[in-house]
Formats: sequence, C-alpha cells, structure tokens
Amino acid sequence: MTQVAIGGVAVEFGATTLFSDVTFTIAAGERWGVVGRNGSGKTTLYKLLTGALAPSEGTVSRQTGLSLSLLGQHREFGDAATVWAAAAGPFAELLALEHSLAEQAHALAEVSDGAALSRYGRDLERFEREGGYTIAPRVDAVLQGLGFDPTAAREQPLHQLSGGERGRVGLARQLVAPSDILLLDEPTNHLDLETTRWLEDYLRELDRTLVLVSHDRAFLAAVVDHVLHFEGGTAVPYAGGYESFVQQRQERRLSQQRAFDKQQRVVASEADYIGRNIAGQNSRQAKGRRKKLERLPRLSAPAGEEGTMTLRLDIAERGGDQVAVAENVTIAVGNRTLIERFSGRVVRGDRLGIIGPNGAGKSTLLRALVGERSPDVGDLKVGNSIRVAYYDQQLGQVPLDKVLYDVIAELRPQWERRLVQGHLGRFGFSGDEVQRRASTLSGGERARVALAMLMLTRANLLVLDEPTNHLDVETIEVLEDAIEGYDGTVILVSHDRAMLRALATKVWVLHERHITEFAGSFAEWEVVSEERAHAASVRAAEEIALRRVDEKKRTARREDRPTTSDARRQLRQVQERATRAEQEVAELEQEVTSVTATLDDPELYTRPGGVQEANRLGARLDKLRTRLDAALATWEQETIALESLERETTSSR
Repeated sequence: MTQVAIGGVAVEFGATTLFSDVTFTIAAGERWGVVGRNGSGKTTLYKLLTGALAPSEGTVSRQTGLSLSLLGQHREFGDAATVWAAAAGPFAELLALEHSLAEQAHALAEVSDGAALSRYGRDLERFEREGGYTIAPRVDAVLQGLGFDPTAAREQPLHQLSGGERGRVGLARQLVAPSDILLLDEPTNHLDLETTRWLEDYLRELDRTLVLVSHDRAFLAAVVDHVLHFEGGTAVPYAGGYESFVQQRQERRLSQQRAFDKQQRVVASEADYIGRNIAGQNSRQAKGRRKKLERLPRLSAPAGEEGTMTLRLDIAERGGDQVAVAENVTIAVGNRTLIERFSGRVVRGDRLGIIGPNGAGKSTLLRALVGERSPDVGDLKVGNSIRVAYYDQQLGQVPLDKVLYDVIAELRPQWERRLVQGHLGRFGFSGDEVQRRASTLSGGERARVALAMLMLTRANLLVLDEPTNHLDVETIEVLEDAIEGYDGTVILVSHDRAMLRALATKVWVLHERHITEFAGSFAEWEVVSEERAHAASVRAAEEIALRRVDEKKRTARREDRPTTSDARRQLRQVQERATRAEQEVAELEQEVTSVTATLDDPELYTRPGGVQEANRLGARLDKLRTRLDAALATWEQETIALESLERETTSSR
C-alpha cells in the first residue's frame, strides 16, 4: 500500500532551484535511506513529507490519516522534568489517565458511587484499548537500549544532561511514539558502536515505514532496503539495500558517461563538417546540419564528479619507527578516572582504531597524546621525529574570526593568490566564497576547511577524532581514499564502522578504565566481539533452562516406596535415566563455562594466533550449545516422566 507519492517535485527558493523532477513512492513497511551531499535537499525532503513545505512544482500525496514522527519535532520536551518523562512524552495523555485511574480506585475503595464506578470502567477500558499497560515496558526497553538506566531515568533530572544525551532522549521519544512513518535524521550521531548495533536491530524488527537520512554507511547497509540519492539537482530512487545502490549508481554513471561521450563525438564530427562546408558547395547541407545540431537535446555529463572534494595526504619526512609510547598512563577528569595504568606503543605505519563507549575517555586520550593536556600518572610521549596533525571533532582548529582565504594564506604565506584560491576550490569553496568568515559556515563546511588545513600540514602522524562527523557520504569516501593512500601513521577514533573496517589494522578497546590491545583488524575484532556476545547469550539461555528444570524438579512430589514390584522397577529405571541426564547436563555446562571463560579473556586476542583460536572455540561453543540444548530437553522429559510416575504411585496407595 502506497503511503506517500511524490511526482515531478521541484523546490525553488527565489531564483535558486534546490532540486527538480523528483518522483518516487513510499510503500508501507519499506525502509528508505536518503543520501547525498550536504545542502542537496535531504532535510527539505522531510519538510515535504510532513507538509511543512509545499513544492514549487509537482505533487506530494499522502495517505489519509497518515501520521509521521520526526526527530526534529522532539528536541524540546515540554514540561518534562525527568529523563523518563521526556522519553514517554508522546504518551502524556495516557500516563495522566493512569494517574487518574489510581486516584479513582482509591476513592472507590472508600465510597461506593454508581456514576464514579461507571466512569472508572470507561477510563479503564480506554486505557487497556490504547495499550496503556505496554507504555512503561516499551519506554524502559528503548531507554536501556540507548544507554540509560530506566529505573534511574525516572528520577534523573533532564536539565543535567549533555547535548549528546539530550539527543539520545529525543531519539528514544521518537522511537516509542506511535506513527505510521518514522523519519530519522542522522540518528547515529552521539551513539557509540554498541548502541548503534542495538538501534540497527531495533529498526530491523520495526513494523513501521522508515525514512532515514544518514552518512553511516554500515548503518545504512544493515537497515535500509531502498535508497534515494540526491545528486545533480535531482533525486534518483534505487530498489535494494545500500550495497546494491552503490553498484547500481556506478553502473548508471558508466552508462550515462558512455552516452555522453558518444554524443560528444557526434557533435564534434558534425561541427567539423559544418565548419569545413558552410561557405562551400555543400553550404546548403552544412546549414541543414547546423539547424539539426541546434535542435539536438544535449546530454549532460554524469553527476557526481563536479564539486567533489579533492584531498591528498602527503608526508614531509618519513619519521622514526617509534611513533608514540604510553607507560603506565592514568588519565582523570576531576574525581573520575577515565584510563588507568595503560601501557602501549604505536609504531610507524600503524593504522590504529580506538573504540569504546561514549564518555569513556577516547578524546581525552587523544588530547593527551597531542600535548593539549598531560596524563595524571605515567608518561605519554611522541617520537622526536614525529610531526603530528590533529583533527579535533569539535573543529576547534578552524579560527572562526577569520575569512577562509586568510586561514589558508597564513598557513602558506609564500603562495600567490591563485594558489590559495585553487586550494580552497578543491574543497568546494570558489569565487566569493573564499571571503566568507568561518563563523558563518555550517558544520559540514567547517569540516571541509579543517581537512583543507590538515592537507597542508604534511605530518607523518594523523590523529583523527571522529572525522566523519558533519560529512556527507561522498566526502567520507574521499577522506577514506586519502587515508588509504597515506604513507604515515594514523590514530583514528570513530563510530563509522565502514571506515574502521577499511582502515584500522590494529584496535585499542577502551572499557571500564582499561585499554585492551587487539592485534588484528577492526573487521576481525567485530567477529571476535560477536563470538563473545554469542557466548554471553548462550550462558543466559542456559541459566534460564536450568532454572526451569530445577523448578520442575523441586515441585515434583516423589515417593520412594512404590506399591508393587513392577512399579518400583519402573520408578527406579526412570530415576536412573533422569540422574544420567542431569549428570550429562552438568558436564556439558562445565565445558560451556570453560570455553566461555576463555573467549571472555582479553588476553586470548593479544596472543599470536589468538583470533584463529577464538574462531575455533566459537565453533566448538556452538556444538556444545547444541548438545546442551538436547541434553536439557532430555532431562526435562525424564523429570516430567518421573513426576507423572510418582503421582500415579502416590494416588494408588
């Protein structure tokens, strides 16, 4: 069923056309990813979908009664004073009804009144019909998934939250809100890797339609089944997931390029003929061809290349083999210890990815590394021949009080004007834009300026803190390619898994004040991380199954003195089978516990061959789990049989 139909839509602001000729439909249950360069019209699309903006041309048709939920609508939380109340805001009316029901019940307990009892019945029926009993579990589950303690959230003051935490509360509010279409705008901002994975799983299980704007390629690949790509002043819809879109886009551009090149050859040939014969004996034919050529609809070159940022990262000198060394480092902020007793080293050529929860201390570690602060205990040193370039995720390296031309000219005072303008042009700033003050730039534009500055450092160590923030997908791909071709050392903090998979050959995992070094790539670490998560889920499932069997065993009434010799023999046989099944479960549980403990040991992954050993143990754990499931089923069957036989024996006494 089509929920939204967009036909031939164009949006104009004065004499400027943002995009035109956009046509696509959104059907119930589809999950759309919206991608394109910053400023191409992605946010404007949301305004069209919600009806906040009317198209300059074309039509936007919405299904009657369609409800949409947009994150931007929930940045303000009304009168909510606590985190839980802010997240549950869409259900404020039902929550007020719940409070009223409690007061009515208390009043009815003291005074019986027919009218009051009738009102209570109507309100209770409405509360149940509208899902009132499901509100609290739903809000609790989403808050926990997004990194909040649901119990503490009921008392946690909303005004004490940071900007990132408020963003997560807004996302929680949107996820629990009832709607037909969920509109998400960069939902993975402020989320760490673990929380992003939870959101992926949540959205995959969602039974609502989803329209998602994101620059997180791994997130898009995991969630969407359609892609709308803004480029070249229009938007092209693609069926299939993100990876399919990348392939289809490349094929489409190649086809367009071939058609364009073919037409250009025809035009050149005709123009050559016209030029040679316009004044000769074939003048009439030349003039005819000229008129035909003037009427020929001209194809455009494939969109995508014009305006693409040009980034190349070079080094001025090779530098020594010892890039950075940490010895017994402890870092604290106030009374809170972020990193405790860490020792490690970075050698030339490393592509180090640093991962961990938000607020764990990753950015603080980078600031200590580049000398912006000192460790509280221990030594953190960079080699003498190492020249560091630091990309701050807050973009503090871009001086807001200067115009762009002066920012680059001060870094290259020997350059002529054309060189400064040419360098800025490579990053999307041309003409009068080079005289813009940095304070007027958007986040994405400031990020481009920061990269333009980074390119001029020619440092042999890049320290990058969340470099993909504010960047669109195309720019991220350019940055990724530039880092891939870089000859120096890279230390990267990022939540962009696609970039980490492409670049990180070594991983530092920061968790609960300690850093564990993983010698393999980030992609290998993801496999190991999944194994550990699987081990934890297996252990939890075992505990539930064992508790269930133990409960049955405790509640079973047993009788040791059967009434006949046959009954005694049958009872003894069943007891022996149940005992053997219980012993097998205990042995398998011990093996599973041993393998799980080995997989949970961080030192396993730091040893040579540790990744291979973890893969082998993971496969063994799967087999043990299958055997344990079967053994638990057998034990449960034998316990039930024993319980039934004992009841029969007791009743026959």
